[in-house]
Amino acid sequence: MRPNRALQVSMLGVGFAFLYIPILSLIVFSFNESKLVTIWTNFSFKWYAALVDDDELISAAWLSLRIAVLTAFASVVIGTWAGFVLARFGRFRGFTLFSGMINAPLVIPEVIQGISLLLLFVEMGNLIGWPAERGIMTIWIGHVMLCISYVAIIVQSRVRELNPQLEEAALDLGATPLKVFFAITLPLISQALMAGWLLSFTLSIDDLVLSAFLSGPGSTTLPLVVFSRVRLGLNPEMNALATLFITVVTIGVVIANYVMQRAEKRRLKPVA
Repeated sequence: MRPNRALQVSMLGVGFAFLYIPILSLIVFSFNESKLVTIWTNFSFKWYAALVDDDELISAAWLSLRIAVLTAFASVVIGTWAGFVLARFGRFRGFTLFSGMINAPLVIPEVIQGISLLLLFVEMGNLIGWPAERGIMTIWIGHVMLCISYVAIIVQSRVRELNPQLEEAALDLGATPLKVFFAITLPLISQALMAGWLLSFTLSIDDLVLSAFLSGPGSTTLPLVVFSRVRLGLNPEMNALATLFITVVTIGVVIANYVMQRAEKRRLKPVA
């Protein structure tokens, strides 16, 4: 093996070890019988059983999952249109303002976004009576505002790679622009939509800062519960919970990659 090649492999191995050894250790210690998370005693499913009986964690997990799913779908719908406009409509009047508004959540700290939305909802509640209280709706609005930008960028880059002659041919054959978008463009950017959905889901279910500002009594998300408990010390139940999330996310990513690879092969398959 050449020296340069050996150095590259070594650096790659160090990078992967730095990223994945902590995750592997977390998974291993989730099966530790001891209450001390850093001292191994015996193999046990004790903390998984305790996790099942933890009503607060389960309730927070279901709330986070509902918000994440709603956020992912709403972000894909709105972000797709925004990305398509940025990629295909050229520099129209107000383009700079529109682009800046779409990209703003990427550069504005979440603390600022959280404070701004909190003040907005408080003022709206005083003026029109909505929202009456902060909860799942206000958290969902905040997460959608954050995730739209990521979906728009993904869709915008994918749309710019498309061959416009395909859409022009459909228009020449009598299809309406709306028909072309749903019949031609959407299938071609389906991988970008799936990537945007997964990214939005992950950002939403993992968000702590916006949720802290926009949540109210009875609407505590999973990151808030985990953060409040970790501040009091490491808990073996957190290892078990993290292991379950890692497993679910890994399975989801593998399935998504498989579906996208099959779609890409079908798209590139030559017409007989």
